Amino acid sequence: MSEQTTRNQDGLFRFIDKDTIQSEKITAPRYSYWASVFRVFFRKKTNLVMIILFILIFLCAFVIPAIAPYDAYENLRDATSFNLSPAAAMAKYDGFSFKWILGTGPMGNSIFYGIWASAQTSLLLAIICAAINMTIGIILGAVWGYSKRFDQVMLVIYNIIANVPYILMITVLVYIIGSGFWSFVFAMTITGWLGIAYFFRTQVMIIRDREYSLASRCLGTPIPRMISKNILPFLTSVIVTVLATELPSYISSEVFLSYIGVGLSAEIPSLGRMIQQAQSAFLVYPWEFWPPVAIASAITVILYVLGQNLADASDPRTHM
Repeated sequence: MSEQTTRNQDGLFRFIDKDTIQSEKITAPRYSYWASVFRVFFRKKTNLVMIILFILIFLCAFVIPAIAPYDAYENLRDATSFNLSPAAAMAKYDGFSFKWILGTGPMGNSIFYGIWASAQTSLLLAIICAAINMTIGIILGAVWGYSKRFDQVMLVIYNIIANVPYILMITVLVYIIGSGFWSFVFAMTITGWLGIAYFFRTQVMIIRDREYSLASRCLGTPIPRMISKNILPFLTSVIVTVLATELPSYISSEVFLSYIGVGLSAEIPSLGRMIQQAQSAFLVYPWEFWPPVAIASAITVILYVLGQNLADASDPRTHM
């Protein structure tokens, strides 16, 4: 018996058919970018805690006002209901009630209901403004960074508008067009996208001249396809990072502008307006001042921390 037959009988070797198709197949585990992102993101237990807290705040902000509408002037004719502590408010209104668990405000209004109605306004404002500014900023920023002709025009516009303070521009627009919710959204988005677009213009210029982009250009790939396939996918972590700073910034701007009396109109519940009304007497009636400050701070911090951690998780370098 030959030596080859002996080895085959011992089970040390086996014959393999020459299959060209099978030889071209590569055995590798399936990879999903977003599955990897969320795996890295949820590896931090603090993110799960932050998400739970944000969901609770979000549900309270949208469910409580729907179930129990907030009326800031419901007790305006009853002077004995003004500035009551939680214990005094519940004693006046016959026992324990979530409505009076944080006391009453300077007009006899419920602090508890007012906080969640105001938080709803802040969250809606942040989501709408971020959606508008990010969409316009990313699209125009990508075209701005790729097209040299468009770059020349946009640089002139940017240099003119960027020299005007953003808060001053919002203030002037609010005084001109009014202080309603959609007027305020318009004032914050009319030029709010410009800084985002300029930032993405710089990022796109870095990627624009890489080898694969030059090869696509030589092959005649259309500009929209190059931007959507060659450039924007590489900016995912950057987009998430910018979004993480934009969302809290709109809430902070609304609170600040309402605090100084330039923000939303009086009939629209606002965290900034609640803080403004209570800031002159926060030592005497602390239950009017600290709850809206705590909710505004909590929303801002939670959104910022979640956004930053998601940006770190979406960075491809963390998946190696």
